[in-house]
This record gives sequence, structure tokens and C-alpha cells, in this order.
Amino acid sequence: MGNDLSSRVETGKFLEGKKGLILGIANENSIAYGCAKSFNLLGAELAVTYLNEKAEGHVRPLAEGLKCPIIMPVDVEIEGQLEAVFEKITQLWGRLDFVLHGIASAPKDDLHARVVDCSKKGFLFAMDASCYSFIKTVRLAEPLMEEGGSLLTLTYYGSEKVVGNYNIMGPVKAALESTVRYMAAELGPKMIRVNSISPGPILTRAASGIDHFDELMAQAVAHAPEHHLVTIDDVGAFAAFLVSDRAKSITGGVHYIDGGYHIVG
Repeated sequence: MGNDLSSRVETGKFLEGKKGLILGIANENSIAYGCAKSFNLLGAELAVTYLNEKAEGHVRPLAEGLKCPIIMPVDVEIEGQLEAVFEKITQLWGRLDFVLHGIASAPKDDLHARVVDCSKKGFLFAMDASCYSFIKTVRLAEPLMEEGGSLLTLTYYGSEKVVGNYNIMGPVKAALESTVRYMAAELGPKMIRVNSISPGPILTRAASGIDHFDELMAQAVAHAPEHHLVTIDDVGAFAAFLVSDRAKSITGGVHYIDGGYHIVG
């Protein structure tokens, strides 16, 4: 294995031979797509999902451009769809090396309301779609990672500090980060790593649903030590490191990619 790793590092294709699943691409501006591009560039073979028929028109051309052999629908609120993807992965590959979970959602009315005013239905939906879906994904991935693996999810600084207009997604992302720590402890003996990535504000389809998001981006530029916004490619480059053998001893963490905003925000 050492010689194999050395050859991959020398060629720059240090993900060559690895199989990965990408959940949460909505369009070319998605963070999950930035990660998929990096994984593909570095040699990984990918399975990609899209939310529904409407989203398929945006996602399928991207996935085909990455030569993904598996392109399937996954709405985590529809029973059986996520399981069907893992069945296909089992049939085609028989194993899985990494997962990038980029799914998050909340009803618009609840997202725009104060946390105090969030409905029970909206809270449970946001927790199920944004947090429990990662737990379920990890449970399905575990049997396919007999030789270890890497599981990544996406979070945001609003889990740690109060960020204006982030509202109910703050508590939801805090729950997600705690879940990462517990699952990392549980799966560590199997050499399965679980981490979360916390990018600075990026104008994605999901982010556009947050009120005054343009002000949030301007604040990040003004206060981050590097005074610039991060890109989906920035996130993708670090995600590629985290799923690689180079990060074999990194697990359970929240990894910030925000130009240093979290140290002064």
C-alpha cells in the first residue's frame, strides 16, 4: 500500500482508485460540485445524486462531465431513495471510500422566522433533512468501508455564534457538528473518519434563501483576515485532502475554510 500511495502522490492523482458518493449538488455553484470537481481531477470515481426531476436538468450534465457511472435521485424525505443509491454502489463497486454530504434544507417561513417562532414541523423537517440524513448516510456507508473511509458534511459558523438571519439553521448545524464528533468516536476503531467542513459564506442556491445574505458576504470580506470570499474550489481542494490517505489521522473536527473569519467574527 505504501508504494501504491507513493505512486499516486508522485503523479498528483492521490485519489486515484477511490470511489466516492456526492450528495447535495443543486447546480454548478454548489459547494458539493466544487468538491466533486476536485475529487474527479485527482482521480476518484464518483456517484452523484440530484434532488428531483427539476434538479436533474442542472445536475446530470455536470455529473456526465465528470464521467460519473452512477447518477440517481435522492430526496431524503422520500423513503427508499437513499437506500437505492447504496444498493447500486454495492452492485457496481462493492465498496465506498468516501462520502461528501451537502444536504441542508428548512421551510422558508421557518428559516425567515425567529428561532422562538419556528414551528415544530419546520424544526423537525430541518433537523431531519440537514442532520439526520447524515446519520442515515453514514449508517448505510459503514458496511462498504471495511478498509476504512472518510465521511464529510458541510456546516457553518452560525452553529457556534449567533449570525444574523441564519436563525433555525444555527441550532440544526450545531446538532450536526455534535453528531460528527460522536460518530467519529464510534467509527474510529474501524478507521472510518468523520469530519465537517465550515466554509465562509458562498452564494449557493441554498444560501440564497437566507435573508440579507449579501450583507453577510460583505461582512465576511470586511472582517476576515484575508479580506476575501472563499470559493467552491477552495472548499473542494481541502475536501480532497480530507478524503485522501494524507488525512488518515484527522477525525471528529470542524474545519474552517473562511479566510480566518471564525477567529475574529
